[in-house]
Amino acid sequence: MMKAKRKTGLIFFPAYDWEISQTHPERQERLLYTQDQVMEEGLLDIEGIKEFKAGFATEKDITRAHFCVPDVGSRITPSHNISAGGCIEAARLVLEGTVDNAFALVRPPGHHAMRVVQGARGFCNINIEAVMIEWIRRFYPRIKKVAIIDTDCHHGDGTQDIYWHDPNVLYISLHQDGRTLYPGSGFPEEFGGPGAMGTTLNVPLPPRTSDEGILHVIENFVLPVLKDFGPDLVVNSAGQDNHYSDPITNMAFTAGGYARLNEMLSPDICVLEGGYSIEAALPYVNTGIILALAGADYSYVREPDLNPERIREDPRIIEYIKRLSDKLLEMWSNRGTYEVTEKSFSRRHRSIFYDTDGISENQDEVLRICRNCPGVFRIDSSATTGYRIMGIHIPWGACTECREQGLSWFEETDAENYYAVYLQDMDSDEYTVRMT
Repeated sequence: MMKAKRKTGLIFFPAYDWEISQTHPERQERLLYTQDQVMEEGLLDIEGIKEFKAGFATEKDITRAHFCVPDVGSRITPSHNISAGGCIEAARLVLEGTVDNAFALVRPPGHHAMRVVQGARGFCNINIEAVMIEWIRRFYPRIKKVAIIDTDCHHGDGTQDIYWHDPNVLYISLHQDGRTLYPGSGFPEEFGGPGAMGTTLNVPLPPRTSDEGILHVIENFVLPVLKDFGPDLVVNSAGQDNHYSDPITNMAFTAGGYARLNEMLSPDICVLEGGYSIEAALPYVNTGIILALAGADYSYVREPDLNPERIREDPRIIEYIKRLSDKLLEMWSNRGTYEVTEKSFSRRHRSIFYDTDGISENQDEVLRICRNCPGVFRIDSSATTGYRIMGIHIPWGACTECREQGLSWFEETDAENYYAVYLQDMDSDEYTVRMT
């Protein structure tokens, strides 16, 4: 019997009762074919690979990461609780030492969900990785620094938004260039907020990028940055829609490439995000990732129709990617030289479209710039649903001045002008809602 080098936990949750429509690419079959492949290949017969049941993320777990408008219950279904709960269970297994690493093969996905949730966007209602990470920070305070490597083909604009001002969470996204694919963001100049500059890093890749290009970025950019950052935990936001057969993207990655990526990255936790080539890609990609996590031989994992020469990048794409990697690594190395404004407050306005639900939102954000902590901020959000809210976030490790500012904003905001005023106090683990 084959024995794995590492103990790997698997959590499957196909969400039988949740779908956008019966023909939508985000549906239960995404995981059913993978489950069949895992059984057919006998992966659970390998000593060291074991399946575990998903948990259930509570409303309190979700409100550590989000301001859900008008409330959590109206924005999600129980499938979302279990999808995020599957991620939490994967983290628990790793942090308790039951396994060396874990793969949460769950749906619905989450990386397009931002801190404010007025509806669903990019098939995402809540950000399942963020719910998991905030749970980790609450119950395992020894985990000070987290790195999220997002390998979904779409830029994870929701995860970027949630950690934009957080210097202790490194977010690196490898994705198809936003000029050619939803959500149209994720460029190198998106570099993090005033107090977290450099901890958001985006790698927009040209369409048709295949194994050589993506693995070059991992080896020559991602791994050196991880070494410098020194995270206590590494999470792979493991979208699989970079595959050459995916119906809604334009990349050319292979199952073997995904396996090699995870072998190089050696994440503590993988979380399934996108990936919509249900039969031609997902069973092979997931099998390769599982074997790579376990330290087992994945060399035989190969798509039946794979023709490496047919999908190989143009040499000009490789040269472009090499220059991009060098530029991004230089930006990272020089992050300490970027001038932080001497202003007391930073403001930004954003217009956000919830493509899944057809909702438009306007946000006005104010951040107290602080040299002693990540800084407290507030978000004034109004949407075409008719809801206007004020969300105030007091960060982990907030200094006295930022804490007092956050509490002052909460008490002084005139609730009559809003549906509700929300306070997210991370160190106190309190979520308070004030309504008229």
